[in-house]
Amino acid sequence: MTTLSIFNQSQPDAAHTVTTDPQTIAEALGKQGVRFERWPTRNLPADATQEQILAVYADEVAALKRECGFQTADVVSLNPDNPQKEAFRQKFLDEHTHSEDEVRFFVRGQGLFYLHFGDQVYALMCEKNDLISVPNGTHHWFDMGPEPEFTCIRLFTNPEGWVASFTGEDIAARLPRYEALAGAAE
Repeated sequence: MTTLSIFNQSQPDAAHTVTTDPQTIAEALGKQGVRFERWPTRNLPADATQEQILAVYADEVAALKRECGFQTADVVSLNPDNPQKEAFRQKFLDEHTHSEDEVRFFVRGQGLFYLHFGDQVYALMCEKNDLISVPNGTHHWFDMGPEPEFTCIRLFTNPEGWVASFTGEDIAARLPRYEALAGAAE
């Protein structure tokens, strides 16, 4: 279930706010400059290719490209049987920023975005149908969990794709991980 949990940086063990209401989530994130939308998904076969997924969502991707200046779109997918799943998880677990917006549309599965604003951390458990656009320069990290299972459309203004600048802060290690928050959302 899509869930927003908000933590005080000084009290990272317990969220002071938790909501599953999409409108409330969109409003809370919007105040921080983060775009959150729920899009209808299309029926796709479980083994759909990147080309099939991008073709099915071509109108939405084209609209975002026009609106935001994105140059490229691709599809990232990870399953629990991937032998490199732990390495992939570790790659995104440290706080970082980007010089462009980070945009993800969840076609299937789920993943947890953490957004760090001042002394607050917003943890957004995204799932199928969720679109999130994290503004450039926003301190954040992503946790796909120990058994990742998701497919996302990604959009980029930089044709090179995902490029991170790590902050060196340890905030990500102090907050509950995916396992704790996924269990709380169910």
